[in-house]
Amino acid sequence: MENGGGGKGKGDVPDDANEYCPGTQSETAGKADACAGCPNQQICSTAPKGPDPDVVAIVERLATVKHKLLVLSGKGGVGKSTFSAQLSFALAEMDHQVGLLDIDICGPSIPKMLGLEGQDIHQSNLGWLPVYVESNLGVMSIGFMLRNPDDAVIWRGPRKNGLIKQFLKDVDWGGIDYLGVDAPPGTSDEHISIVQYLQATGINGTIIVTTPQQVSLIDVRKEINFCKKVGVPVLGVVENMSGLRQPLSDLRFVKPGEAGETDVTEWALNYIKEKAPELLSVMACSEVFDSSKGGAEKMCHEMGVPFLGKLCKAAEEGRSCFADQRCSASAPALQSIVKKLIKTK
Repeated sequence: MENGGGGKGKGDVPDDANEYCPGTQSETAGKADACAGCPNQQICSTAPKGPDPDVVAIVERLATVKHKLLVLSGKGGVGKSTFSAQLSFALAEMDHQVGLLDIDICGPSIPKMLGLEGQDIHQSNLGWLPVYVESNLGVMSIGFMLRNPDDAVIWRGPRKNGLIKQFLKDVDWGGIDYLGVDAPPGTSDEHISIVQYLQATGINGTIIVTTPQQVSLIDVRKEINFCKKVGVPVLGVVENMSGLRQPLSDLRFVKPGEAGETDVTEWALNYIKEKAPELLSVMACSEVFDSSKGGAEKMCHEMGVPFLGKLCKAAEEGRSCFADQRCSASAPALQSIVKKLIKTK
């Protein structure tokens, strides 16, 4: 198991391991007395040990997938799944064959993001069939297996890992150009498993999504260090919710009063049309989070990873930013990020 400082030492012993390390593939890895206080203890204790016979099946299944991208976030609620959905839409819009795998077992939001709520998974003699948004964009998620979207998935780590393995082993993607994997936030069992399986198939790297606020960036730094430790390239960081950018004509105007707020949008827009119509083509901008400390761009410079760009508002109702007129500010930014990714790849 590689780390950010120089990879493995002798055999399967990391360079920064304690003396008398039993090795990352030992049954006592992370549990032996010699492991106490080692920076790798948690990862070693939870990672699967020894050769996994299912890895061969996963490698064979994903042999027809040209590029594999893992989308991560250090903290929940930063728009990671929204970005995964819009990235898939963008790649499909460029005439690529695209698959999106949702492994956020406890919080599967991809079906909602892609307008696929209520869809079911079907099987063929080749395996599970993805649910298709377009002819060149297929999706797989545990959300398709829930009878009620409000049902809670209360599973321990081994059962989650089992479903992730089954998705990778049994879903028939066919020959596709890109497979995006939307992972849950953090660095837990699911991340260790998906990285181990995808590394065997040749993962291109990870894209990490954050917001500009410091509380999110703290966790993103941990996510970047996780990627360095397990030897997965960080293709770049996307700063989401960087601010609100939308045409003045899309804004809602209110007038505060003692009895509460009164909606005066119609009056305000009519007034602007009459007195200053040129303002209707102006974009209104405001910060959502404080970015005075440099945000994700400064953090990327400090940690030596690429900064891909900033996103503002994006569609969350199953529509591509390129097709939704309300996303006119986000579409060019997303297109720029996708071009950087393809160039990096």
